[in-house]
Amino acid sequence: MLTPPRTVVRRDGGLYALERALQRRGFRHVAGADEAGRGACAGPLVAAAAILPEGRRGEVDELADSKLLTPAARERVHDEVVARALAYAVVVIPAEEVDARGLHVCNLAAMRRALASLTTRPEYVLTDGFGVDGLDVPGLAVWKGDRVAACVAAASVLAKVTRDRIMVELDGRFPGYGFAEHKGYITAEHSAALRALGPCREHRFSYVNVAAVSGRDGRPPRARRPAGADAASPEPAAGLPGLGPGAFAGRPDEPMGHCGPSGGTVGVALGEQPRPPASVGEDVVMEGGVR
Repeated sequence: MLTPPRTVVRRDGGLYALERALQRRGFRHVAGADEAGRGACAGPLVAAAAILPEGRRGEVDELADSKLLTPAARERVHDEVVARALAYAVVVIPAEEVDARGLHVCNLAAMRRALASLTTRPEYVLTDGFGVDGLDVPGLAVWKGDRVAACVAAASVLAKVTRDRIMVELDGRFPGYGFAEHKGYITAEHSAALRALGPCREHRFSYVNVAAVSGRDGRPPRARRPAGADAASPEPAAGLPGLGPGAFAGRPDEPMGHCGPSGGTVGVALGEQPRPPASVGEDVVMEGGVR
């Protein structure tokens, strides 16, 4: 039996090299998946998946890891990805679900459901950092995938922009915490606001810094959320801040193929103007990296 030739992807091949190599081997529809908000102590966890077209049509100007783009550049790239993608989907997991089920469980379930919600079936899946089980197609976990694979970078931008828009809306509903600036990540300003105001319902009470100021730091991690914050069920998708009427938001234990009220994948349409450009890499520190 003849062994098929090895596929070699050069390190200097650029952002599209890995997908092009897979497409040459017959995997035409390569999906990327990524998330935003793992390191935040407030706000939802957002996961996204995207399939870019083959060839030049799938090349998006300025596309890069979302953490390396300014807010204005992310908005431009987001709109280009939405316009060019063969399929894309975004899943929003509320803070109370992160508390109830745990961050990693929610993260895997959200990416799995985003991939399952794509209207074009992926033939191969690339994920950022760690693998996602339960998929019925081959896949590969890529270290720093949002800097290596275009489809993962596209998913990272979709997730980041969606989450940032939600946090800007939450800043108006829960003033004083500075959500519009730090997006729920742990900064000196956010920590000071937590000490002064205490946590709001959008904080993650299973995080040590939030539990410490909630007066419930002697309770087990999954039990730290006040009863009042859990009493209300998650808001319906159409009413979530920062998302259009076709948005998909739900619990990690919902059926994998479930989509939003429109029956399609997620479209984010706020009609808001991008924030003034900030320095490149503003989110690297917030996400736990080095500027």
